[in-house]
Amino acid sequence: MHNQSVLHKPQAMMFDMDGTLFETETVLLPAYHRTFEQLRSEGLYEGETPPESIILGSLGMLLEDIWARVMPGASRQTVDRANELLLELQLQFMEEGLSRLYPHVEETLETLHAQGVRLFIASNGLEGYVKGITRVHQLDRLLDGVYSAGEYQTETKTELVRLLMEQHGLQSAWMVGDRSSDMEAGKGNGQPVIGCRYADFGDDSELAGADVIITSFEQLLDVFNKAK
Repeated sequence: MHNQSVLHKPQAMMFDMDGTLFETETVLLPAYHRTFEQLRSEGLYEGETPPESIILGSLGMLLEDIWARVMPGASRQTVDRANELLLELQLQFMEEGLSRLYPHVEETLETLHAQGVRLFIASNGLEGYVKGITRVHQLDRLLDGVYSAGEYQTETKTELVRLLMEQHGLQSAWMVGDRSSDMEAGKGNGQPVIGCRYADFGDDSELAGADVIITSFEQLLDVFNKAK
């Protein structure tokens, strides 16, 4: 754990989903390969499935930007079908019990909730995907709100977080995430950012500007307990 500044206890915490709470690759990678198999069978895509590293390195971006990197120049029809298939397959794999939260996520959120911290999700993902995770892993009972770019049609996570804070009357909230979009969302709204460095994808440059960097999720409790 690396601290760069003194923090004050917040009214709320806002969590990114992929790479922060959710071990994305547990359902993303099998769904990714199955999606391209289906796209090829439907005549919407030719060639080999793009390397896993491309989609893993794109997590945290808006879906339009992810597909532009994975399938540059793909038609609208192909992108729309890929979105549909990827969501459907990931939800299927979640229901089959293949998905995992990172270690200690549930008990850490329970402890924060019990101490009166309001908890929110702020994700650039699709509404069905983000809400599917919270439902399958029974996080709904701990959350005050689930915000996704897919539901609110925001162009940046900074805009999504601004909307979340306005709608819930929040003056102070920590942004917790593993991507540069999370750093920007917190700082762009004048809030502290906790950077998460434990996913198997991404790199340290994504966390530039974080007030604190944690290397396991349960360290968030230490940060909260030490805050003024």
